[in-house]
Amino acid sequence: MSLVGCVYGDSAPPFRGGARQSGRETTEIAVIGAGLTGLSAALHLAERGRGVMVLDRHAPGWGASGRNGGQVNPGLKPDPDAVARQVGGARGAALVRAAWQAPDLVFDIIARHGIACDAVRGGTLRVARAARDMEALRRLTGQCHAHGIESAGLLDRDITASRVGSDRYRGALFDRRGGQLNPLAYARGLAHAAIEAGARIMIDSPALSLTRTVAGWRIGTPDGTVEAGQVLLASNGYSDALLPALPRSIVPVYSAIVATAPLPDPIRASILAGRESVYELGRITTYYRIDAGGRLLIGGRSRSRDLSGPDSFRFLQNHARRLWPQVASWRWTHGWNGQLAMTVDHLPHLHDPAPGLFACLGYNGRGVAMATLLGREMARWIDGASEHELPIPATPIRPMKLHRFWKLGVAWHVASGRALDLIS
Repeated sequence: MSLVGCVYGDSAPPFRGGARQSGRETTEIAVIGAGLTGLSAALHLAERGRGVMVLDRHAPGWGASGRNGGQVNPGLKPDPDAVARQVGGARGAALVRAAWQAPDLVFDIIARHGIACDAVRGGTLRVARAARDMEALRRLTGQCHAHGIESAGLLDRDITASRVGSDRYRGALFDRRGGQLNPLAYARGLAHAAIEAGARIMIDSPALSLTRTVAGWRIGTPDGTVEAGQVLLASNGYSDALLPALPRSIVPVYSAIVATAPLPDPIRASILAGRESVYELGRITTYYRIDAGGRLLIGGRSRSRDLSGPDSFRFLQNHARRLWPQVASWRWTHGWNGQLAMTVDHLPHLHDPAPGLFACLGYNGRGVAMATLLGREMARWIDGASEHELPIPATPIRPMKLHRFWKLGVAWHVASGRALDLIS
């Protein structure tokens, strides 16, 4: 799948500095995957003085890292209390704080490296469509404050309507830490920052084989080999048979986005005038924002195959028209989808399945902030930090039962979830 149909390529600065891997090469650390996890890890490892080579089948940001909703959201998918219980003890509480503060790292990296990616910190709105969702927001607000997250606060129906430009919501939780950006431009900017720090990035260079050696690992590519002392697998929803158990430990859910032509000023001023990012609570999430060019971008779960063009995702257009009748006649110009990685416990997973081999994946729709954060943490781990110093404990890779039926399971989950959301 290419980036055909994706609006981000229209304005993202081009990526320069990559090369195709060939011949026999060596590096201290090989990173497989030039998404946000791999690029953040490469940047932070290079800044620590380590030799790093990043290998990717395509180019930086080609996967979900460069075609997601562009929302920089605080927190994880589960509520803070659930995260604290799942992880346990002081480490669980620390993970809650780290996840809700993760946008700080994103915007700090953007500022430090001068990454041009249309970054705006307009905050995140979690909006409630039904009474049950509003109760969930009240509980979430209480949990945030109990965990010391003072950036989050509850908004009533009227204030939510004035911010969103629609009266269909009962209220919202607003967190000022959140924001938005052009994710493809951000990924390419991370890649350039990593190169400036000393990392090498190999494009059109898929890792075809991974073999243990006396000194570390040998990676086979179409035109050569790479010998590395340590390897980080950072392919997330696009993980493949290179380590067969890894892709079977996640569900590669497809998410789609459609974008309008730039909105006229009167309409633009009536929808998210503060450039907030929004996602709806519910069994099946819908999310949206207004980008730097004045386009409305709205996304949600899609069919589990590669699609492009705005008419491939009419359900998103229809949802936008229900929220804002004033966009009913406006033109939709772009539409695309891609794979994100879902885990059973809805937490990211860190693994070290063999000496010198590491993996990190599974952001469950919170990838921009969490992949940046965990890329940095993987760099610390690879560079010698104890696993106990990481915000998330490392676990064995656990393949899901009946994983081969994942497409049927996702289709049922999306259909039933949308029906239940509609009823509620």
